[in-house]
Amino acid sequence: MSSSSDNSHVVVIGAGPGGYPAAFAAAHRGFRVTMVDENANPGGVCLNVGCIPSKALLHVARVIHEAADVASWGIDYRPPTIDLDKLRAKKNKIVEKLTRGISAMAAAHRVKQVRGRARFLDARTLEITSEGQAKKLEFDHAIIATGSRPAAPKALSLDTDRVMDSTGALELPDIPATLLVVGGGYIGLEMGTVYAALGTRVSVVEMTGGLLPGADRDLADVLTRKLRDTFEDVLLDTRVMEMSGGDAVVNAKLLGPDLKEERAYDRVLVAVGRRPNSGNLGLEKVAAELDDHGFIEVDAQRRTAEPSIFAIGDVAGEPGLAHKATHEARVAVEAIAGEPSAFDPACIPAVVFTDPEVAWCGLSENEALREGIHHKVVGFPWAASGRAASLDRPKGLTKLVIEPRTDRILGVGIVGVGAGDLISEGALAVEMGATVKDLALTIHPHPTMSETVMEAADLYLGHSPHFIERKKR
Repeated sequence: MSSSSDNSHVVVIGAGPGGYPAAFAAAHRGFRVTMVDENANPGGVCLNVGCIPSKALLHVARVIHEAADVASWGIDYRPPTIDLDKLRAKKNKIVEKLTRGISAMAAAHRVKQVRGRARFLDARTLEITSEGQAKKLEFDHAIIATGSRPAAPKALSLDTDRVMDSTGALELPDIPATLLVVGGGYIGLEMGTVYAALGTRVSVVEMTGGLLPGADRDLADVLTRKLRDTFEDVLLDTRVMEMSGGDAVVNAKLLGPDLKEERAYDRVLVAVGRRPNSGNLGLEKVAAELDDHGFIEVDAQRRTAEPSIFAIGDVAGEPGLAHKATHEARVAVEAIAGEPSAFDPACIPAVVFTDPEVAWCGLSENEALREGIHHKVVGFPWAASGRAASLDRPKGLTKLVIEPRTDRILGVGIVGVGAGDLISEGALAVEMGATVKDLALTIHPHPTMSETVMEAADLYLGHSPHFIERKKR
């Protein structure tokens, strides 16, 4: 802790997974810290209306599906009865507990929490507006962590609460008989999974040729095959051209390769992306700049063109992931403290919490092909995994993207139950520059799904004990 830290004031704008870790890290280094957020509860979108409540509901969905799946073992449960009030209350209780925890941590770190809308007056002064009252707040350094919000294309706008964004869908206003999900990305598929488990007939419309457009096809295809059984319709290469109605149903005009018709749905979830909350911050009063997509431009230390102002998380560029924001928070605070630091991760893992889960990190096969990077790929099918067999979940895959000259791990992709927990080993392998032999010689416990990482490495080296066909791509 430097003496300058004791007298310096850091203000953090936003209390989400980038903001509150930044505030706590700055306080830990001896800075005086103020954390400003418009919402009454800290945690940002992720905790309040994103990551945490959606995963809580996905847990419920998984339990419902697993209860149905054990029928093949001779165990039958009655169809579940859904108490929607209790379900909402349980979800909200989880969120409330975590937000209270953040507030308690803020108090323990002596971080001052201020509720209000922050706007820059100059490079050292904020105006904070709350309940019609405006106050000035001077600072030495500011960290912008204002996050993002759901994108709302005009063509898909309709003045009715029957058309929801991800925030509205998480409120669980009811269990509609039918739901149209516009967008085959992770948000739409996760929420579609929840509603399908609760009894809704779900249809997904995706304008590209495959679900999860950013994922490798061999991973996404495993999920797609499962969702074709879970959902009523998976419509690829299809667009929603227009929506109308809204009183009793929403009418959607669909246009696809073999489809041109209007269909009625009880509710519609629009999940076509997010946009940064970079507007109305007073950035025109400082030197900070926005790119063509509205993201605040930053350098490797997350510093904007205004030396006293930093930006982290969704507002500072893709990918819009909570764990990326948290890591950026560390980098920005280290830079403010004068410590050597830069945001230069070898990989940022991504997870889609559907059933099955899909996760990847580092260089994907799609990226390697697109960028002409010399590589090899090996995939270990979960049909050859004893643990997957015991779980009755053999439809999965663990794949490695490898640099062929050094056998260094460039990327890892996993689809299957628990993929989100398994991918961290892949992220560590990529980050530390591990080789295929490093993974193969690391003893993994048996029987576990983590073994499939070791088995994929064994398969690449040509001595897999559980998979006879030893093909290398």
